[in-house]
Amino acid sequence: MAIRVAIFEDNKLIRDSFEAILNGTEGFICAGSFTSCNNLLLDLQKSMPNTVLMDIEMSGINGIEATRMIKAHDSSIRILIQTVFDDDDKIFDAICAGASGYILKSAGPVAMIAALNDIQADGAPMSPGVATKVLRLFQKFAPEHSSSGDAEGNSLSKREKEILQLMTEGDNFHTIASRIFLSYETVRTHVRNIYKKLHVTSVNEAIVKAIKKRII
Repeated sequence: MAIRVAIFEDNKLIRDSFEAILNGTEGFICAGSFTSCNNLLLDLQKSMPNTVLMDIEMSGINGIEATRMIKAHDSSIRILIQTVFDDDDKIFDAICAGASGYILKSAGPVAMIAALNDIQADGAPMSPGVATKVLRLFQKFAPEHSSSGDAEGNSLSKREKEILQLMTEGDNFHTIASRIFLSYETVRTHVRNIYKKLHVTSVNEAIVKAIKKRII
């Protein structure tokens, strides 16, 4: 089944380029292309996407606030933030709002398509350098070590902790499999076990909990 992507981008040239790339790539359909998020819920109802490609800086409702609204409306919709900004506050706010991934527009169309595929496979793609910023941010704001963190951390196997560490570095499941010489499906099985043991449902939730509880 094709991935239905709705684009929210106020720059016409960029928006048209994204639309052409999606419609020209096998497995993707541009379900809708919008200049703002000011009619967000209506636009979602019309386009029925399972994935959103979201700009941050738009007039009216910005991309971070729109991300919160989308996740409140339908938590199953994946959101890839694509922006020219790589400053700490915007990265932190976007991820806390529920974004599945965060890449820079300078990454190019190949990276964009790869990131859209990653989030459909429950990955959390980030441009090089962004993952490092995220790790530093969560370490900065993490609370003190807790007994609950001890219990959850101790329930993870050595291999699961290794995979969780690679997840915090922004690696997708295919990259993790290659780095530690496992099959993709074996990595996904380990990730499902991590989710169950940490009581989370996504990569970002697992990363946040791992850092907050100082599990890794």
